Amino acid sequence: MKTISTKDNLQVLYEDNHIIVINKRVGDIVQGDKTGDKPLSDVVKDYIKDKYGKPGEVFLGVVHRLDRPTTGIVLFARTSKALERMNELFKNRDTQKTYWAVVKNRPAKEADTLEHFLKRNEKSNTSKAFPKEVPDSKKAVLDYKVIKELNNYFALEITLHTGRHHQIRSQLSFIGSPIKGDLKYGFDRSNPDGGIHLHARKLAFLHPVKKEPVEIVAPVPFDPIWNAV
Repeated sequence: MKTISTKDNLQVLYEDNHIIVINKRVGDIVQGDKTGDKPLSDVVKDYIKDKYGKPGEVFLGVVHRLDRPTTGIVLFARTSKALERMNELFKNRDTQKTYWAVVKNRPAKEADTLEHFLKRNEKSNTSKAFPKEVPDSKKAVLDYKVIKELNNYFALEITLHTGRHHQIRSQLSFIGSPIKGDLKYGFDRSNPDGGIHLHARKLAFLHPVKKEPVEIVAPVPFDPIWNAV
């Protein structure tokens, strides 16, 4: 059963007047889409309104997104100034993003840099990885290393150098190591909660206003496999 975040059970990892960082659950959707489900951005607005007794509309800027079945760090801006500056940081890749993934097949190398060209298919909402550039493709680069061997699975730590659509999912699938639960990218069965074992573990950046380094780490979801990692 998947739990959805509400203003009362929201997992807040960091909060000040400028930004707020949430540990996203499997069922949460970051921004509204065609499902019509309440997005996490609205839940966070409810939380702020409630906590600070704010009258009227609460400002909240969406800086980046995580796929719905993915868990972990999502950062929102609480002011337009912070939004503008965080957008700059993400655009210029001045943030360090670390993910954890659980895969079924051990990659050929213990650690490697993967470089592919991803082509997005809007209709199926997937991205296909190619070893060489193809028309309308975008370069995707990540580093991975195997951090733990589990019964039947392997845990990887991934550092992203580009932020492409479904990048980690499609690149790991291309090397024959699809993420646990990820039917879209070649895993053989879904997880009971409909999620996948991909977690945005760590985010490091320079605070948009205070200009101090910030490092945020998100606890993994409570399940036997993540607990073993």
